[in-house]
Amino acid sequence: MGNEDKEINTEELKLENNPFAMNENVDESDKSLSDNHSVDGDLAEEISSLKNELEKVNNQYIRLAADFDNYRKRQLQERESLLKYGAEETLKKMIEALDNIERAQKSVENVDDVNTVKESYNLVFKQIFDVLGKIGLEVIDTKDMEFDPNLHEAVMQTPTAEYPENVIISELQKGYKLGDKVLRPSLVNVAVSE
Repeated sequence: MGNEDKEINTEELKLENNPFAMNENVDESDKSLSDNHSVDGDLAEEISSLKNELEKVNNQYIRLAADFDNYRKRQLQERESLLKYGAEETLKKMIEALDNIERAQKSVENVDDVNTVKESYNLVFKQIFDVLGKIGLEVIDTKDMEFDPNLHEAVMQTPTAEYPENVIISELQKGYKLGDKVLRPSLVNVAVSE
């Protein structure tokens, strides 16, 4: 008897939860239909809200993608411009040094005094070196320094007791760097133990 009651109850539940099931009580059926309309209205409203939100997010994505594309194009143009015109200020300063070299050349044409020529040469060299120093060019220091393969290139090794091993004895050609980047290593003579 208990099993039969369960089956009936299950059938009743199936009928109650099925919106298409015929129910004898018309009032309950009308109430159920109006509840379904209310649920459908809420669902339609939620779908509409989600569509609006999706459209809003999609528009934001499209604007963001366009902004990023514009940014990328601007960066490319700036990089090209920098490569093309980046040396402009340097060259303007070097033109001044060239003017001084030209003036010095003209002024020493009829000069017999070697000291005047030396002074002119030293003045122009200092001006060029100052301009390059303002850009960031630095001489790599070698005097009494320990050999560093990142900064120096050993072209000679001299056995000696005067200097500790691996210390630079002399510089054969100056090396230069720009910030941390070595443009040209110093060519050096390095002490080795006898």
